[in-house]
Amino acid sequence: MEERLNLIETFAEFKDFKNIDRKSLMRILEDIFTSVLQKKYGPDANFNVICNVDRGDLEIQHFRVIVEDGEVENENTQIALSEAIKIEPDFEVGEEVMENIHMQDFARREILSLRQSLISKVMDYERDIVFKKYEPRIGELITGEVSQVWRKEILVLDEEGVELILPKSEQIPADHYKKGDSLTAVVEKVEMLSTTPRITISRTSPRFLEALMEAEIPEVDDGLIIIKNVVRQPGERAKVLVESYDDRIDPVGACVGLKGSRIHSIIRELRNENIDVINYTTNPQLLITRALSPAKITSIELDNENKTANVFMKPDQVSLAIGKGGANIKLAGKLSGYEIDVFRDDLDSEEDVDLNEFTDVFDQWVIDEFKKIGCDTAKSVLKVPREELIQRTDLEEETVDELIAAVKEELEIED
Repeated sequence: MEERLNLIETFAEFKDFKNIDRKSLMRILEDIFTSVLQKKYGPDANFNVICNVDRGDLEIQHFRVIVEDGEVENENTQIALSEAIKIEPDFEVGEEVMENIHMQDFARREILSLRQSLISKVMDYERDIVFKKYEPRIGELITGEVSQVWRKEILVLDEEGVELILPKSEQIPADHYKKGDSLTAVVEKVEMLSTTPRITISRTSPRFLEALMEAEIPEVDDGLIIIKNVVRQPGERAKVLVESYDDRIDPVGACVGLKGSRIHSIIRELRNENIDVINYTTNPQLLITRALSPAKITSIELDNENKTANVFMKPDQVSLAIGKGGANIKLAGKLSGYEIDVFRDDLDSEEDVDLNEFTDVFDQWVIDEFKKIGCDTAKSVLKVPREELIQRTDLEEETVDELIAAVKEELEIED
């Protein structure tokens, strides 16, 4: 009987290759056979299923009560005395007779049903184990091996062969992986889709940076330094707010390390993402000042009720405050909780013209592109080279040239 042999081989296969312990496999097998036996012999029948997972076999014991000849009402639960003494001459009425049921006693259809039930039960068990294993690990670092690289996501296997998904949206722009590469990320989300667990990992999450710092900086791992907040523009810039409850520990210095020794390994893992480590303060003005570093601020006007801040600085500091693509000011706003607007502290500002005055000639979105890079007045536009304006605003050359010409005309400046 090939099917019966395959069933025994299936037991051994699940023992050797599946992520399931011996005790659990035995319980699953016992449940499956008990269910099949109840269907075959009735719910009142008394069976004992003994599984030997190591050898890949099992023993099924069928117990029946001995009754007088002619009084058998249910052959699945009772046996006549005359039949019982053929098994053992000393049997008496009222005693139990145990007989072994062999695999040959099962029909082919029953064998196939057993195998299918076993596969289904083990798969359900493993899915449940994977879900319960990873659900408490959200936010933890994990390292795995890249198994498949697709256009929208990467399939990663952990040390036990569990499948993890790294979507494109959770990859740092400079990430490029191929099959077999080692990959470190943080567990972002664990969910059950239908009956299959989906474990999503991330390299763009602020928690990823926080977890890397916990792994690389002992004071953070020990709780001597607290990470208050992390904001990121993945692959470009990040700002980390730290605080120490021990006055003897400089939180920024401890995180950066001697000559940047501690932070450099984290920067490399983040594809050269610039990391600003900032000392926490409850003073919002000081916090905004630190968050806009490396720009130097002249003054700040706060509206605590509306959570807005007007920041004034020298013209040469504006581009530093704004940062590449507006990253620095956006992250500073997220870190501080304030909506930050930057203004030039020009001595001749009374002779300047606000760029919003040109909305009768240019669409507002064009004006906003210039303001994003710190060009909020006519003179500020002229202080930035034309090529840099084109590059940083990502506008058409013709549009940039038209606005420059309009600014010069307004300020009565000849080419």
